[in-house]
Amino acid sequence: MDVLTLEGLASLLSTLRSQGFTLIGPTLRDGAIVLDELSSSDDLPRGWREEQAPGAYSLEKRSDDALFGYVVSQHSWKRFLYPPRTCLFKATKSGKAFEVQPSNGASHAPYAFIGVRSCDLHAMGLLDKVFRNGEYPDPGYVERRANAFIVAVQCTEPAGTCFCSSMNTGPRATGGFDIALTELVDGGDHLFLAEGGTERGRLLLASLSARPAGPDDVRKAEGLFEKAGRTFSRQMPPGDKSPLVGEYFDHGRWDDIAKRCLSCANCTMVCPTCFCSTVEETTDLTGTRAERWRRWDSCFTTDFSRVAGGNIRMSTRTRYRQWITHKLVHWVDQFGEPGCVGCGRCITWCPAHIDITAEAAAFIEPTIISTNTQGG
Repeated sequence: MDVLTLEGLASLLSTLRSQGFTLIGPTLRDGAIVLDELSSSDDLPRGWREEQAPGAYSLEKRSDDALFGYVVSQHSWKRFLYPPRTCLFKATKSGKAFEVQPSNGASHAPYAFIGVRSCDLHAMGLLDKVFRNGEYPDPGYVERRANAFIVAVQCTEPAGTCFCSSMNTGPRATGGFDIALTELVDGGDHLFLAEGGTERGRLLLASLSARPAGPDDVRKAEGLFEKAGRTFSRQMPPGDKSPLVGEYFDHGRWDDIAKRCLSCANCTMVCPTCFCSTVEETTDLTGTRAERWRRWDSCFTTDFSRVAGGNIRMSTRTRYRQWITHKLVHWVDQFGEPGCVGCGRCITWCPAHIDITAEAAAFIEPTIISTNTQGG
């Protein structure tokens, strides 16, 4: 491990830019910490933290100048690897025929993601199973993912809505990064413990002005990790979630959730692993050009489950049930692990204050809910 100063971090980012990477990381905009293009380390949210609770988000000044003193923003890295809108093809009419030009989205400089948390690293791994490792890989996703340089930042101050520890996805990142940083702000010292996770990450660190980490540096970092592990106020209940699609499938609890849920789709839009999409086709006024676009969609929208015979999920009850059972049961069946990484975004950005951990516990914990089902 090495230790970088503030100047060393600035050099790390400038080196990545000089190598042709587009820097994407946290920055302040419109009263929130968002993920956007960075020009240098000066764009990072120095001295700011987030306060997150069910249905609530606010920014607060920190007592120090930490650059990564936030947790996760409403944005996830998904929007750069799997953009909200992608042109699939363009067609131009020529006589009585059409010339089709396939497209996976415009080519761009490779991304360098700055400040990725462990939960989001796991989310990228889940998206890999959908878009990269399956029988029909998405060419655009594969290219963007392969070219991305990932600088992770260890999470040492979980938010009130985080529950990654109970999903085994954090708070400490152990892989999936090129470089991992642990920010150490202690009095007048402002340092970053840097660990190379890949050969290109180690080579980049070797090119910077960094000193080897000493025992005190490692001890400080370990202390932060231990403290973070004790601060989680939420957890996903352990155990088998398959009763959600078995004995609890028609339980009256789904009606209780439906009374609160607005079907606004916020939870799916901020989720780092939701990947549902729809296809739109447009033509110009002359009828000589047409385009097909893929855009994000949600299982909460009324038309998402429309098939030839009609809409198979007309109620909020069935839509929420589809979402939570997909995350906690069907993902396990299909990919061997849940589709939830415990980032807590769905809790923070739900205007109805619905908490996925509380709802799962209401079904799974026998002391909370009766096994007697009610009519659906």
